Amino acid sequence: MLRKNVAISLMFLVCTLGASVAARAESKQEIDVSVSDTLQRFTHANPAHGELLRKAAGVLVFPRITKAGAGIGGEHGNGALLKGGATVSYYGLTSASLGLTLGAGQRSEVLLFMTREALAKFEASHTWNVGVDAQVALVSQGAGGEYDSETLKKPILGFVFDEKGLIGDLSLKGSKIKQIEPK
Repeated sequence: MLRKNVAISLMFLVCTLGASVAARAESKQEIDVSVSDTLQRFTHANPAHGELLRKAAGVLVFPRITKAGAGIGGEHGNGALLKGGATVSYYGLTSASLGLTLGAGQRSEVLLFMTREALAKFEASHTWNVGVDAQVALVSQGAGGEYDSETLKKPILGFVFDEKGLIGDLSLKGSKIKQIEPK
């Protein structure tokens, strides 16, 4: 009986979360403010982040990605691509999964295009699939706060941070990123 109640509660949570994400369309101004706040948290988290941002040809920021699921899961978030610190376009991230997703949560993502070639390929695509169109090196810090030097040589670096909630998986792979035109 307890498992049935938990399953029903999770399905309700997934439906409620999905409906609230779909119903809330963000404006350009709201996305820009969220992107700015996210980049401030990103650079305050580690001084080395600021140097990586300065070296990047482009920075794609998703301030809030919401993910929920109970067997069948999905995620959504809006963000912006910056070049030279200025927003040049807006993007939506979505994905769906079947299987091991359980729970609900939110996170922030920052993708750094470290080469002009990687950025150009991203901008030329209509829909960009992480893990298919390009491999993103998910950056994690080792003991002592130093990044893995081999990872930092990759053309696209991905940072996931500010996780909130309880979700049974966390991955960039399988996410689809498509240019959007917010209001």
